[in-house]
Amino acid sequence: MTIGIPKEIKEQEQRVGLLPSAAQTLVGHGHTVLVQKNAGVGSGYPDEEYVKAGAQIVESAKEIFQRADMIVKVKEPLPAEWPLLRRGQILFTYLHLAASKPLTEALLNSGVTGLAYETIQIGNRLPLLEPMSEIAGRMSVVMGAYYLAKHNGGTGVLLGGVPGVLPGRVVVLGGGTAGVNAARMATGLGADVTILEVDLERMRFLDITMDNAHTLYSSEAHLHELMATTDLLIGAVLVPGAKAPKLITRAMLRKMKPGSVVVDIAIDQGGCAETSRPTTHLDPVYIEEGVTHYCVANMPAAYARTATQALTNITSRYVELLADRGLEGACNKQPALLGGVNTRDGKLTIQAVAEAHGLAYAPMFSSDALGSLGG
Repeated sequence: MTIGIPKEIKEQEQRVGLLPSAAQTLVGHGHTVLVQKNAGVGSGYPDEEYVKAGAQIVESAKEIFQRADMIVKVKEPLPAEWPLLRRGQILFTYLHLAASKPLTEALLNSGVTGLAYETIQIGNRLPLLEPMSEIAGRMSVVMGAYYLAKHNGGTGVLLGGVPGVLPGRVVVLGGGTAGVNAARMATGLGADVTILEVDLERMRFLDITMDNAHTLYSSEAHLHELMATTDLLIGAVLVPGAKAPKLITRAMLRKMKPGSVVVDIAIDQGGCAETSRPTTHLDPVYIEEGVTHYCVANMPAAYARTATQALTNITSRYVELLADRGLEGACNKQPALLGGVNTRDGKLTIQAVAEAHGLAYAPMFSSDALGSLGG
């Protein structure tokens, strides 16, 4: 198989889809690896390392897409890349289709097999999403604390407080991977942390493992009660593959102190605040209802080297499986890959995305479906 690694073109996206070490493994298995020039530079991996690994350096993204049987990326393809996709090709990356109907329609029109990292599920885990959720969760507290500083338009509250002064209050909406990592960072700083969650078993787990954080059943009433005293609100809600529910309303935000901060980690899936809209690392914040909103859609890209290493630690084994066995063989070996198939031959194969955009849903994951996947 020919595997193509294009350079990411999303603004300030410095991650790369494959490390030189993974390229070396694929080449050793008899595959061809094409890497666009300077694709890995932002993560600290120059072209020379890919060449040593046996990969070929290609000048243009167009050639990568033309020659590759499988495209491995980090972020969803942007409009400039849509015309390069084709039927019979595998696109393996974060897609977040529920947040974008135009992207969904572009993939359907191309006929590409869109295989999304974030919808591959094993048990209750999303193993290919977890590394980035860990980084985004930890980073959310760093960014929140930064924008709480008075010179950044914040309230001037130091999250950890000092002797004789109460710490700041952090509310984390969602007790999954991102939420837990946010809570750990916030408690590490000495903040007063409350995690809102709806899963009672999860709350019991958090109560046992996080002595310095409080848990509270997530409800609209409880959110309203907390808003007036919350300094940093972190939205870490996730419904796998689906658009994020709008749990934080404009009315709730009006109760927050001017200069308070909202970090919406769920912005990749549309955001969990009514006032959220995607921002970039170059222009990361805006103010609504007197509250600073940080809604960067590719947060882990700020720490590109760490994020690339964490991501490819888990994705590379799936890339290898797909390259060695093809889509059908890989799905037979690892059935969880079926959940990653979002589009196939012009059909939308994930129900949550179909519901988000009012598009037709074509289920293909029955017990007889594997044989219809092709190679």
